[in-house]
Amino acid sequence: MMGAELLQVNNLQTHFHTEDGTVPSVNGVSFTVNSGETLAIVGESGCGKSVTSLSIMGLVAEPGKIVGGEILFEGQDLLKLNKREMRKLRGNKISMIFQEPMTSLNPIFTIGNQIGEVLRLHEGLNKQQARERSIEMLKLVGIPRAEKVVENYPHQLSGGMRQRVMIAMALACNPRLLIADEPTTALDVTIQAQILELMNKLSKERETGVILITHDLGVVAEMADRVVVMYAGQVVEEAGVYELFSSPKHPYTKGLLQSLPKLDEQREELDSIEGTVPNPLDMPTGCAFHPRCPLADSRCMTAKPALEQRDNDHKVRCFHA
Repeated sequence: MMGAELLQVNNLQTHFHTEDGTVPSVNGVSFTVNSGETLAIVGESGCGKSVTSLSIMGLVAEPGKIVGGEILFEGQDLLKLNKREMRKLRGNKISMIFQEPMTSLNPIFTIGNQIGEVLRLHEGLNKQQARERSIEMLKLVGIPRAEKVVENYPHQLSGGMRQRVMIAMALACNPRLLIADEPTTALDVTIQAQILELMNKLSKERETGVILITHDLGVVAEMADRVVVMYAGQVVEEAGVYELFSSPKHPYTKGLLQSLPKLDEQREELDSIEGTVPNPLDMPTGCAFHPRCPLADSRCMTAKPALEQRDNDHKVRCFHA
């Protein structure tokens, strides 16, 4: 059951200033997330999905910089908070599951120490209380022998177990918003299904808003309530998950869906989208997708389409939608 509006991103712009020029990695992105809702953000590598999530968390590192827009969390603009205020929110009310758990966990501290640090910092628990809560969180995410695992180091655990630890750490303080960046990358399908089921269950039970960043449309169909499709740093389509899969309107979204294998068809080759993602330092004029688009005409090559409302809550950035 979806509740009140939790997060509102308005015209977010995050640029990277390099020796070769300015890269507009996120170029005017807007969306909302409600409590208890899962919003999926999809698109090819380099479209700005992960930079969007890092912008929300206040973790964009040099040479990157947020140069415009608003990020309103429970009505508070995160871009106006100082570093100390953001640290108080991060890991507490807003948590993130990073893409690769082996590099996200500190190899020289035990699992219990790392989960416990979050609890001591944000909840004010003592060492023994933090250990007991850490064991409780490990059990919650389905880790067997939690009393033993809490004493282990990251290298002693499998990829699936480490990812569950990351989820336990992210959920330790009962966050209002959870950002999951490719949470099942490099995991086998059985563990992937278990982790997605766990995230879905915890989201609904705790009314946590979830931003799921992925390139896997099968995961999107299973998990999401709404979907944002990004291309070249912009939102090109946004709709409810059923609406998007049954009636995609942007040529890029159609291309992504047509590239999926279908159980009722036997084909030697899958469909693909012609061309490659544009170089962010040399973006095409007009619509960024026009060099790859089968519907492109002279207008697409010179004018930039706006993201416009179509049917119900369906938004699309295309002259030919």
